[in-house]
Amino acid sequence: MTGAEATLTDGMGRGGRVRPTAALRQTATMAWRSLVSVKHNPLELVDYSITPIMFVFLFTYVFGGQMAGSPQAYLQYALAGIIVQNTLFMSTYTAMALNTDLTKGVFDRLRSLPIARSAPLFGRITADLAKQLWAMLLMIALGTVLGFQLTGSAAGFLGATALLLIFAAAVSWTAVLIGMLAGDPEKVQVFAFTFIFPLTFTSSAFAQVDTMPGWLQAWVNVNPVTHLSDAFRALLLGTPVGSSVVWSLIWAAGITVVFMPLAMRAYRSHNR
Repeated sequence: MTGAEATLTDGMGRGGRVRPTAALRQTATMAWRSLVSVKHNPLELVDYSITPIMFVFLFTYVFGGQMAGSPQAYLQYALAGIIVQNTLFMSTYTAMALNTDLTKGVFDRLRSLPIARSAPLFGRITADLAKQLWAMLLMIALGTVLGFQLTGSAAGFLGATALLLIFAAAVSWTAVLIGMLAGDPEKVQVFAFTFIFPLTFTSSAFAQVDTMPGWLQAWVNVNPVTHLSDAFRALLLGTPVGSSVVWSLIWAAGITVVFMPLAMRAYRSHNR
């Protein structure tokens, strides 16, 4: 038994059940396993860095002049939406990683160990949330260099970060379900273009709602991406948040309630 496996299997209770504290420790170990893999596969960190940087530059300098008169003015509005879009797109990495672990037999290996069945799954989600945080901070830092002014308070910044991670955690359950059901990692990518792409572009992420046709505004006003973008933007800039934070949390709770049981059922079916 390797040192890593000894750490994972430590903490068995009576009857072969894993104690809650041991399950948490095993989840942390699995999360660290995922994060350490970046050291051996630097291209994984590139995915979480190059794509965010590309989004910021493209939206700022391609659409900035047309949308707001100058790249800097548009960036002040659009950076929040760019970060939200990137967060949603990166949820597909969770699905692809889980699907890859399934097809390569990683879960078969872990299933042979006396560890909490949920540890590999929750460890993956935790690690991916840490990578999401890295991407968010990178985009804000780059935006600041390009002219974005972070006018909100420190509390607002922390609140915006927490809100984004809560929503990302909720969306990750849809990614888990897709990762479990997809036949191969390539099919997971269809999810990004079929659902996330239109969802983000029919929201207030990149354009003011009142500039859109009335029939489209009806959808945009209830779109969860609109609520999250508005809330994230207001918290960063220190402007009134209205009900956008509450609606973002309601959407996050709803997504979790619907997709978490479905994802866990699919996950357990692969671990029988």
